Amino acid sequence: MKYKSIMAIALSAGMLACGSGKEKTEDTNEAPLIGKSAIKITDGVMTPEALYSFGRVSDVQVSPDNAKVLYGVTYVSVEQNKTNRELFTMNVDGTDNKQITKTPKSENNAVWVKNGSKVAFLSSESGSSQIWEMNVDGTDRIQISDVNGGINGFTYSPDGKKVLYIKNVKYGERAVDKYPDLPKASGRIIDDLMYKHWDAWVEEVPHPFIADFDGEKLVNDLDLLEGEPCESPMLPSGGIEQLAWSPDSKTVAYTCRKKKGLEYALSTNSDIYFYNLDTKETRNITEGMMGYDINPTFSSDGKYVAWQSMERDGYESDKNRLFVMDLSSGEKIYVTENFDYNTDFAVWSKDNQSMYIVSCVEAKTQIFQAYIHTKEIKALTKGVHDYESFAIAGDKLIALRHSMSQPNEIYSVSTSTGEAAQITHENKEILDQITMGKVEERWIATTDGKKMLTWVVYPPNFDANKKYPTLLYCQGGPQSTVSQFWSYRWNLQMMAANGYIIVAPNRRGLPSFGKEWNEQISGDYGGQNMKDYLSAIDELAKEPFVDKDHLGCTGASYGGFSAYWLAGNHNERFKAFLAHAGIFNLEAQYLETEEMWFANWDLGGSFWDRSNSIAQRSYANSPHRFVEKWDTPIMITHGEFDFRILASQGMMAFNAAKLRGIPTRMLIFPDESHWIAQPQNGILFQREFFRWFDQWLKK
Repeated sequence: MKYKSIMAIALSAGMLACGSGKEKTEDTNEAPLIGKSAIKITDGVMTPEALYSFGRVSDVQVSPDNAKVLYGVTYVSVEQNKTNRELFTMNVDGTDNKQITKTPKSENNAVWVKNGSKVAFLSSESGSSQIWEMNVDGTDRIQISDVNGGINGFTYSPDGKKVLYIKNVKYGERAVDKYPDLPKASGRIIDDLMYKHWDAWVEEVPHPFIADFDGEKLVNDLDLLEGEPCESPMLPSGGIEQLAWSPDSKTVAYTCRKKKGLEYALSTNSDIYFYNLDTKETRNITEGMMGYDINPTFSSDGKYVAWQSMERDGYESDKNRLFVMDLSSGEKIYVTENFDYNTDFAVWSKDNQSMYIVSCVEAKTQIFQAYIHTKEIKALTKGVHDYESFAIAGDKLIALRHSMSQPNEIYSVSTSTGEAAQITHENKEILDQITMGKVEERWIATTDGKKMLTWVVYPPNFDANKKYPTLLYCQGGPQSTVSQFWSYRWNLQMMAANGYIIVAPNRRGLPSFGKEWNEQISGDYGGQNMKDYLSAIDELAKEPFVDKDHLGCTGASYGGFSAYWLAGNHNERFKAFLAHAGIFNLEAQYLETEEMWFANWDLGGSFWDRSNSIAQRSYANSPHRFVEKWDTPIMITHGEFDFRILASQGMMAFNAAKLRGIPTRMLIFPDESHWIAQPQNGILFQREFFRWFDQWLKK
């Protein structure tokens, strides 16, 4: 149920289009090149249009000589309803920053190759996503691959003689395969589970391929999963990080859950496999480890392989552990055994005796150093922000960092002191025009005597002598931390800029506060975590600047479930609700969703198992069972391509509100999934979001 927010948004009359007229091609029918925005903000207020003007910095790569940084920036055009990604280089200290591409087709998966003399990347310039190479200054672009159907990701072997790439292959039998005389028949013949996943019908799956590379083109392509109806990397979000080359270029490690259909739907048990290029043999190195095992990475000396591992099958939110295997002895080392937090990203140190890891602790994501043999975990950075990923450059880490008040920028972090210096300023021109609200960390007492970190975001130019309408933000996941995240849909600063105080609790069931806090929610939907929400809003409602008569509540996914549940259990606290992609009827959800392991673990099992007390408690707390107590306006939004939580859940909630005579509105996106990805749909969502709450919460 975990989700990532991908937002987008539309031009108002006063906003300038991304790019400039100078970038038009000679064909006047072609749209302007999508590039850096020149938006002008006159009142300092963040609007949806301003939010979608930010350049989105990603994918930092350091050159082999540790002198240069390669990265990408994604720009949005609401007018064209799409995005475009360009590439940049700079010195490791941030100087000599140059844009090296300027094309209408995005450049993705960019990496240094050929000892740093070239940059390789993916582009659909030729009609499908293929590997290209160019000089470091962006000149002399040459297409390297010509793979039928295109490539999703790639990595060159260390010796440069082979390329490992990801390509989708056909999965299952289509109607036209069985009945060739019906080529236009659109029906899907389904005999097993996992026929849909997140936002797509499962008719193809990604496979890893190896090809020989002579420096100019790929030949002798080999599918490592030939004939296996499995996926590697794993859907929906796995990429090239789930595969790795050994330093001697003789072994490929890949992540795979070698299951299909019902078995796949019930299990999270993936493994790390080694494929030996010489012997053509495949070996499972995590046999007997029953949860997710993902993201293998070899030490530079070839003596070790590290990966992230969860312990229990069926539990997708288990502690994400760091494991290392000594390849000579086969010994497995649980490096973070004494560290009660997740490992979200890991890179080997220069001496291969430790790893730098990203981990979220008390809702702030920092970089730590994990020592392999002593299992010591040492905090390297501190502060109110989230580090996302990084690459090593000598004695520095070149890292992506964001906060609730700033989108991703690149920082140089000292490996000895943790001191950080910002070296990109992609969004300075926009940020300089916006007044951000204060972000405050509060620790609030819960009903069971614990302390809960709650972020409070104040409106810009906050006046303590005034009273403000206030929104309770309910997090999705359900086990997804309310950290210092920056979102292009659930942006707390933009909510605050519209004149609201935002209350964002790290309620029970969220990581970064230890295993006990994280796991409490499983089997207790509608239980302690809802009490936590009410504790947070009740505490803030005591403040003289909070208008306790105009409180609202919103959230997506499990946050949408929370809004539905609270709508029937809030005792007149709130004056308006908004739920996006939320679960309304848990019994229906159990049979509608695709990842059955999730429903079995979090709900405790099926609703027909009357002897299962945990499951029966879960279904007794389904929001639809409290509709008779709904008494407050509620808005519902949902995407019809959401195969995680079907749009029927939102439609049921809307119909129930209408039949109960509750003021309600529904915003349905026929072409969106669990997220809202298209720019103009993103703008529409934001405009309707504030139109709804302004109607009910502002005097």
